Parts: sequence; structure tokens; C-alpha cells
Amino acid sequence: MCELRSLAELRSACGDDDLPVWVAQGLTGGARAWALGGAVASAAPQVSRRDRVGVWGDPADAVELVRHALTEMGPSYRPFGEAGLMAAVAAKIDGLEVAGGFSWMSLPGPVLPAPVLPGGGVAWLTDGAEREVSALLAEHAPASYAVPGAPGVRRWAGTRVEGRLAAVAAEAWSAPSVGLLAGVATVASLRGRGLAERVCRWVSERLVAAYGRAALMVDDDNPAAIGVYERLGYRRLRVLATHVL
Repeated sequence: MCELRSLAELRSACGDDDLPVWVAQGLTGGARAWALGGAVASAAPQVSRRDRVGVWGDPADAVELVRHALTEMGPSYRPFGEAGLMAAVAAKIDGLEVAGGFSWMSLPGPVLPAPVLPGGGVAWLTDGAEREVSALLAEHAPASYAVPGAPGVRRWAGTRVEGRLAAVAAEAWSAPSVGLLAGVATVASLRGRGLAERVCRWVSERLVAAYGRAALMVDDDNPAAIGVYERLGYRRLRVLATHVL
């Protein structure tokens, strides 16, 4: 087992897979990463509001890496990765259980083209709009991990309908080579007009331009959102998160 000391070493060890590279957050702020055989694990505190371990590669090697990461970083860390991989890892480590599943979605290149959608434009919102964003999320997406002012939430984009903020999305917890889309929400009475797709398209284009690729996390029971992201070109990977009892 070896500890990876640079982002270049990490990217080489995992074939530049965006999930462990994103979790590592550039190996700053207390983040660490390790490799063993055909597996890689990266760990960082408070990435999308969780202490996380990103797991990639061969299940047998990953078991040892996850054990090591939890020993080094502590039991608050939640290993996650591709669903089959994490099911195998959890089955081999006493006290590690599956907490739930969701999808990790990656956009490795340009956003797919689409017809021009009707309605107003999208722009980065000023700090003065934070109260509007907070109110929209509280009413229409109260479970959103990204909220204005939270650590790691960098900026918000939105579109308006008749002057009212109608749909928003954030850049949050981006890594040096993976921009993360989060906090997507639309006013309930305005859904079905393509507003979220317009905002997500606009933000995704800027994330790819800034970081080379984009990613997001989405609940598996949200097929409407998954459909939007797939139309933009995001590729879906079902993942499992685990936790120490």
C-alpha cells in the first residue's frame, strides 16, 4: 500500500476516474489518498457536507484500502463508490453497512446540443440574491445539501420568470479537475417548462470550461432530474454509500 502525495499520482493510479479525484479535493484541507494493487481510495472532510471516502477499483484490494482509510481518518468517514464494488467491500468489513444508494453522474466533455428553450436567460446571481435562493430552496427543495453560505458552496446561477426567481443551481465543492453541479431547484408551479434544464445546461457549460468536466449526485427516485442530466450528456453510475455503525 502506498500513500498518494499529489493529484497527478492520484489521477494516474485510478485512471483519472472522476469520483475519487473529486473526493480528494486536490489533496488539500486534510485530504489524503492511497493505492493498493488495482484499487484507490481518497478521503476528505466535509465534501458535500459529509466526511467521505471515494473508492475505486478491484474489490479485494479496496477492502484493505477502506480499512486503512477508516483507521487513518476515523469512523465519521463514509466510503462510497460503484454499487457492486461497495456491496462487496461492506460484506467483508465488520461494522461497515450500506447507508443508501444514489447515482453519480459525470459529464466528461461538452454539453450535448439542444434546441433553444423558450424563456429568459441564465446568469450568475449576485450576493444580494442569496435570500431569494434560500427561500426558494426552503419551499421547493428543502433537502438540498447546497444552500447559500454553506462551506464549499461557491456561487449560484438562476433564471427568472416575470421578475421572480424561478430556477437555480449552484457550483459547490468543486475539485481542481471536476466541477460539481448541486442545489438544483425549480419553483413547483413553474415546473415542466424546461427551466431547470436551462439552468443546468448553462452551469454545466461553465463547469466544463473551467475544470474540464462536471459531475453531480442525484437520488435514484428522481427520474425527471436524471432525464434532464442525461439530455445534457451526463453519464450515470449507480453508487452505494456505506457508514460505520
